Amino acid sequence: MTIRVMLVDDQELLRTGFRMILQSQGDIEIAAEAGDGQQALDVLARTPVDVILMDVRMPRLDGVQATRRICLDEAGSPVPGAPHVLILTTFDLDEYAFAALKAGASGFLLKDVPPTELVAAIRAVHGGDAVVAPTTTRRMIDRFAEVLPLPGSAPGSPVLAPLTEREREVFLLVAQGLSNGEIAFKLTLSEATVKTHVGRILAKLNLRDRVQAVVLAYEAGLIRAGATD
Repeated sequence: MTIRVMLVDDQELLRTGFRMILQSQGDIEIAAEAGDGQQALDVLARTPVDVILMDVRMPRLDGVQATRRICLDEAGSPVPGAPHVLILTTFDLDEYAFAALKAGASGFLLKDVPPTELVAAIRAVHGGDAVVAPTTTRRMIDRFAEVLPLPGSAPGSPVLAPLTEREREVFLLVAQGLSNGEIAFKLTLSEATVKTHVGRILAKLNLRDRVQAVVLAYEAGLIRAGATD
């Protein structure tokens, strides 16, 4: 299956570089390009796209605002069938990462990301896993989510009410940024079982992907923000 990608960046030279990298992949097609967030919205209205590589700082409409309009409805709920957004920026700042993920992005990458990692991230979010944990995203999680309650000892939260006890355990580990394999090892489960739990958790909590679980856990008070050294 071909992955249709849109490049959104106000620097044409950077778009050209990304285009050259991605067009060399047999399963990726550059379906559209835009020079700012507003143009991206206009193009998206008439062009089907699966994954968007979105710059943060752009004229007219920045990447965070554009991402929010693409991924979330007016009530803040995920838009069914919306493209997955990967934020690309030269600014290694955690507040940008968190703002982008809160707006509905499925990942956050620096523009100097190695080509293999960029391609892998696109394939991951297109596949629905959203298991994109490059150093910037993982550090963001560490900075905003340094302290999590241990599984089984989390305070009662209305947010977690729809979940079973096991699902709550898995949710807290997902919110720490752990992969299915890491969760399986920690809870002595198979990866297939963990994947099933994660799917049910996302459905019950109306979350689009795993990074949205991090945001929800932070906002629900299940994560305490703190800096790491």
